[in-house]
Amino acid sequence: MKALVYGGPGEKALEEHDKPTVRDPGDAVVRMTRTTICGTDLHILKGDVPTCTPGRILGHEGVGVVDQVGPGVTAFRPGDRVLISCISACGKCDYCRRGMYSHCTTGGWILGNQIDGTQAEYVRIPHADTSLYPIPEGADEEALVMLSDILPTGFECGVLNGKVQPGCSVAIVGSGPIGLAALLTAQFYSPAEIIMVDLDDNRLQVATRFGATHTINSATGDPAAQIKALTGGRGVDTAIEAVGVPASFLLCQDIVGPGGVIANIGVHGMKVDLHLERLWSQNISITTRLVDTVTTPMLLKTVQSKAIDAKLLITHRFKLDEIQDAYATFGRAAETHALKVIIEI
Repeated sequence: MKALVYGGPGEKALEEHDKPTVRDPGDAVVRMTRTTICGTDLHILKGDVPTCTPGRILGHEGVGVVDQVGPGVTAFRPGDRVLISCISACGKCDYCRRGMYSHCTTGGWILGNQIDGTQAEYVRIPHADTSLYPIPEGADEEALVMLSDILPTGFECGVLNGKVQPGCSVAIVGSGPIGLAALLTAQFYSPAEIIMVDLDDNRLQVATRFGATHTINSATGDPAAQIKALTGGRGVDTAIEAVGVPASFLLCQDIVGPGGVIANIGVHGMKVDLHLERLWSQNISITTRLVDTVTTPMLLKTVQSKAIDAKLLITHRFKLDEIQDAYATFGRAAETHALKVIIEI
């Protein structure tokens, strides 16, 4: 089969690779039909994720058709159309029992990281019964690709961890796909203000279409001062970090108000400063989280009911043979205006 293989920092290649087979009783092999590229894949290529080693097939999102199942799989059969979760969960270990699927002792975020991933013609899915979701009849598969990772990530790590409430003020630092997913799902809770911050005017225009009440280009002027002005000098109730660089985490510290929450989503590849000399007395909380995908069933219903139009996040489409072009397009988003790219297989 064809697969995109990580060759070390800055290196990737579309190669011929052995088709995966069932290894454990709970495995399923899925024939991929659509996948996508995540910002985390770019972090891997930058060398920020040391658990992903050269030779690994990249990718942790997508939809497909079950090709084979192990003898322990009871919920799926060959021919079933399925959504692949970016998190593999056994459903039995202590972490899974606590809803922390991301820390499953035999799963977690392993696809495209510690085991071969979804940017290929076939992928092996461990713990298939609890790591796949049946695709409803008539569902739009492109839209459902957004449920593999970015919608639950924005919702769980940003909105839920950030304690977004009716009437509150929210600032989302980073208007890429994850920040926009947080924007879409934050509106479940009717905040009074959602302020989107980015360096890219195009992404800020998209954020306005998606429901942002205010947008700020952090390259022009002082974004912290502008946010303080919008909030009567108080700062925001929830500051969501959706980039993963020191400057964005620092900005969240500058704009969170007393009693507020900084909810980190971004993947950080270097140390950041925490200014406790300013924040120790402010009654704030700082949260971190790797998505657990516990909300995927609920989000699947919202997408099916059109409460969220997940296809709004898709800007480009490619074939698997064009995946290098897809990465180039996604990696130069400021020039190409890319949000999520769909790769058809």
